[in-house]
Amino acid sequence: MTATKQSGLTHLDATGAASMVDVGDKDDTVRVAEAEGFVAMQPATLDLILAGEAKKGDVIGIARIAGIMAAKRTHELIPLCHPLMLEKIGVEITPVSTLPGLRVTALAKVSGKTGVEMEALTAVSVACLTIYDMAKAVDRSMRVSGIRLLSKSGGRSGDFTADAS
Repeated sequence: MTATKQSGLTHLDATGAASMVDVGDKDDTVRVAEAEGFVAMQPATLDLILAGEAKKGDVIGIARIAGIMAAKRTHELIPLCHPLMLEKIGVEITPVSTLPGLRVTALAKVSGKTGVEMEALTAVSVACLTIYDMAKAVDRSMRVSGIRLLSKSGGRSGDFTADAS
């Protein structure tokens, strides 16, 4: 039995060494993934961001662009990811008054041989870090948390939807 079959990890070869998955025999299918993450902060920090008064500029707009840019470069950041020709990457950032803070979601789409989960997760991660970077001068106690895959569709492994929690 190979290391891959024993562990269930697809990025290990028969000897247990890291290896890029061969997707050559897979069919091109439409693949979509959605991810989320949160940046918790002081209420005054959220107010400052929403009012557009942060010293570094439009926190939400810049974080959205940073997330999009990051998704397009995922294969350069995550060693065993395949480069993808993304058809869609959308990043949404919405206030959550009960946190208080911001919820970041990303949706990635491609027609190809491999999924876009890592692109969606990378977009969320970098957008959250950008929010932190742009507001850290007024609130170093911010917390990035809850980064997770919400759903994915397409491919051999089928669809996935995370629990509501």
